[in-house]
Order: sequence, then C-alpha cells, then structure tokens
Amino acid sequence: MSSKTRDLLQNLNSTYVNLHQKFEELFWLFKMGDHSVEEAMNETEKTRDLFRSDAGNLNCVKEALTVSGLANDEVKRLEVWKNFFQLYQTPIKLTSLRDKISVLEGRVAKKFATRKEGYKDPNTGEFVPASKSKIRMIMRTNSDEAVRKACFDALEEMSLDAVGEYVELVAMRNQFARALGYDDFYAYKLRLSEGMAKNEVFDVFGEIYERTKYALADIRDLEAIKPGLRKPWNFGFMMTGSFTLEEDPYYIFDEALMGWGRSFSALGINYRGGKLQLDLLDRQGKYNNGFCHYPMIVNFNDGKRNPGAANFTCNAIYGQPGSGNLAYETLFHEAGHAADRLASEQTEVCLNTEWPPASIAWAETHSQFLDTMFSSIEWRTRYAKDKDGNPYPLELFERKARQVRILSPLALNSIMMVSEFEKRVYEEQNLTPEKVVKIAKEVSRKYTDYSEDSLWILSVPHIYDWENSAYYHSYGLAILALDQWRKYFYDKYGYIVDNPNVGDEMAKVWKLGSAKTFPEFVRMATGKNLSPKAFLEDVTMNIEKYLARARRRIERMKSILEITRPVELNADIKMVHGKEIIADNSVSFEDMARKYGEWLHKQAK
Repeated sequence: MSSKTRDLLQNLNSTYVNLHQKFEELFWLFKMGDHSVEEAMNETEKTRDLFRSDAGNLNCVKEALTVSGLANDEVKRLEVWKNFFQLYQTPIKLTSLRDKISVLEGRVAKKFATRKEGYKDPNTGEFVPASKSKIRMIMRTNSDEAVRKACFDALEEMSLDAVGEYVELVAMRNQFARALGYDDFYAYKLRLSEGMAKNEVFDVFGEIYERTKYALADIRDLEAIKPGLRKPWNFGFMMTGSFTLEEDPYYIFDEALMGWGRSFSALGINYRGGKLQLDLLDRQGKYNNGFCHYPMIVNFNDGKRNPGAANFTCNAIYGQPGSGNLAYETLFHEAGHAADRLASEQTEVCLNTEWPPASIAWAETHSQFLDTMFSSIEWRTRYAKDKDGNPYPLELFERKARQVRILSPLALNSIMMVSEFEKRVYEEQNLTPEKVVKIAKEVSRKYTDYSEDSLWILSVPHIYDWENSAYYHSYGLAILALDQWRKYFYDKYGYIVDNPNVGDEMAKVWKLGSAKTFPEFVRMATGKNLSPKAFLEDVTMNIEKYLARARRRIERMKSILEITRPVELNADIKMVHGKEIIADNSVSFEDMARKYGEWLHKQAK
C-alpha cells in the first residue's frame, strides 16, 4: 500500500473514531440525567456530522481512487469511504437548519427528562409521583380500574407535552429532506438506513395487516364475556395482567445478570475483549427508554484490532411486578446489539457503528432474535426459576397461551401503527398540532380498535429524535427476518437455546459489520430472500398446534446438557447507577452478579 493511501485511510479512521467517541460519551451522560452537558453534546454531534458531510473528504477519497496501480484491498477500502461520504453529503446551506433541529430536539429531550411525572389518585385526589415506566406497569398490573384509568389519563396528558415542538420538527426535517431531493423526511430516512422506498415497506405491512386484522374482530367477540376489555386502560390488565403477577416469581431481578450471562455464554457469544457498561434502574431525569450505544467502536491500528465498547440501559423499577422481566428483556435485547457491533472485524470504522451504512433493521434482527429466545418456552423451562429453584411451569405457559394466543396475529400492529403515523405526518400538508392529534387517533383506532381514542403514539420517544425518528418500520422488518432466521435454525438444528452452532453462525455475519445491505444479510443468514411467510405461519398457527410445538421443543431440550461452567463472555463489564459504579467482573462474572444483587436489595429498603 502506498504511503499516501495508507495515511489517508489512517487519518479517516482515527478522526472518525475520535469524533464518534466524544459525542457518544456526552450522549450517555445526558441520557443518564446529566443535562449540564447538553450544549457540549450538541457541539460534538455537529462536528461529527460536519465530518460525515464534508465534500472535501469525499473529493480526497475520489482523488485517491484515480491513482494507478492500486491494490484490490486499497480500492475496496477507499470505496467504503466513498460510499460512506456520499450517504451524508449535505449542502453547506443546510447546516444552520440542521443546527436548529438539534437545538429544538435538545429542548424537547430536556423537557421530557425534567417534567413532573405521575398521576392523580382517584380515591384521594392527591398527585402520586411516578415515572412513565412505573405508570405503564401500574396500568398492566393494578386491579383497581379507577387507578388504571387515572394512569391512562396521565399518560394521555403527557403525550401532548411537546406536540407543538413536534410540528416544528416535522416541518424542518421535511425542509431538510426536500432540499436533498426527497419527497419528505420519511423517504429520506428510509433510503438512508435501509436503501428502500416507502412502498417496499408499506406494501408488505399492508399485506400483513389484511391477513391478520381478523384478530381485531375476535377481540370484539371476546369483549362480550369480558366487558370493558377494549378500553385502553383495561386491555393489558384484562388480557395479561394476572399473568404478569403470576410469572413474576420466575423472573427474579437479582438473577437476571446470571440468566443473561449463562445463556449468552452457552451460545458462545464473544464480545471480543470489549467493554460493557449497564445502567438498569429507573430514576428521575434518566431517558425513559432502553437503548444501546457505543462510546468506542472497533478499530484497527497498524493491523492490530482494538476492541469496542457498549453502553446500554433500561428503566426497571426494582421490586415492582414485571421489573425482573424487563431487566431480562433489556439484557438480552441490548446485549444482542452489543454482540453484533463488538464482534465486527471490518478495518474501516464507518462500518462498525450503529449509523448508516448500518441497517437498523439488521441491527434489530439480532437484538430481537435474542430477546425472542429469552421469551421462548424452552428458555423459560430451563432458566426461569423461582426462589426455591422451581422452573417455570408448562401448565402456566399453556394456560396463558390459551388466553392470549388470540393476540398473536396482531404482533406487528404497534410497530405498523407508529410507522404509519410517522409516514402520514411527514406526508401531511400544512401540519398543525390538531392534525397531529387527529392522525394519532385515527391510526390508533385502526390498529388497536380500542373503544376509546388514545394518543399513545405521541409518547413514543423515537419520533422526537432525528436519529430514531422515521425508523420504527425497521423493528417490523427485523421481526420478519428473525422469524425467518428462527425457522432456519429450528429446521437445521432442532433447537436454539444453548446451541453454540447458533452463536457461531450469528458471529459469522457479525464479523461483517455493515459491509452488506439488510436484504443481502438476510439471504446470507437464512438462504432465502426476506419474506413475511415465516412470521405469518407463526402468528396464525392455531392454539393446539402451537402448544404441541412447544411440547416438542421442550422435549428436544432434555437431550441438551445444561452449561454449568463459569460465565465467559470475553468482556470487561461494569454495572452502574448514573455515575456510581456498583460492581464489575474483574474477579468473575459470578462475583459481579452477586455484588449487584446485594446492592439491589439495599435499594428496596
């Protein structure tokens, strides 16, 4: 490799690593509740974005590609950067507009993080402080309908807190996208993250809706014997609330770390020497949604691979029913994201981040695949145990399935609902707060068929943030891909839980970072093009076939030995609460889990 090409590639990689790290470190502090860093965070984000959109960087790479005698590896690496910079090319005149959007998004995030959250006790009239996460769990588990209704009303009121700012954001985002030649911001984001057009996604979603909407009529019929079922404050409680309480003893928060560690270790998941930082508990000022970000991305220096780092979080409330389940789900989901990015072996760091050219749908395929494994009956009967060591009972699974299986065809409805809402909002002419509310209610009515309108969509944090807005469809595409992948693994191996072959096949695609597109990755992983077939087969399966399949899978696991060796994930792990370090795995994973469990007990006192 010529010294000029080597210097250029080294400079691009090192510069992007540094810019990425500076922003991500401040992003984590801000999201965890330190709002004093907001201005500095916005500045580092702006600097990073200017590097990505700098036409000078693109021209340098193009010029380097004209040099004669380049080796194939040099051409390949330079082409990666050319494609990367082309994705982000933005006229200088749009810089000030992007800055205005960032500032307004920051104001919205701060408003959400610092507002007074809670509900009005219907019996005393007093205000009860409670986070959105806690209010949602109360709606699902509290037996008093008046309390559930009060919680619903509180959430509806909070949903309107930033509707005015949201209208401004939509207008500015559309202005930005149209200046780049797109119809609207939704079309821009979809093309940027997945390389797809709106009709490619919504034609598939439309087919799924038409083939599964019969379940909404079934729920209407069920309401005849469950009066009030379709009221939005009743639905979750009446369908699954008692099961949340009944299952809770088997999802012990204190055991979540060990359950995650043992499961991932049995799969052979390897974080390649990376660092993980986990912040799991809810608190005032903390961002109200789980996520995984990377303060350090995998990079190479003179051929030596330097490991990456991941931060992930959720808003579990220790001691509240359902908090253990949330902790488990977060660990499997967000740690699945981390396993993907931290296993990359790509030399160009722009292929190792979560941002384009990374496919959001492909990233969500891994995380949702692993949290789907956690929710499977095979995992539950092996790993989910109460304090006396009794495993999750098959009888409970069957009883729950007979009640809630009616909901399975609607598994994608909440995702399609948010996706259609955003699509319509960005396509709407002369948008106003009143139109936003109207669209939210109409779309909610279509996908939930509740007896009362709801503004739940406006409480989804993704829609207020540039990076996360107009991408909810990716969760849906990921579910189609993971169901296809699960079918592939079951057909090939007969089981997934504790199967190192599954972990090995996942690691092979993780090594590629973002070197392929979402459709290419799906074909590579499953041997077939993406299709809703596996998803539709699964969610429309009748209850007797579903239960028979579950019994077969449990029987198959009896021949698979349980892993008893110490947990090994090849990662440096820290458990934190804000800026406080609670425990780490410097001695062992087991020692960290024990210390974290002891700390959790103290929080309940």
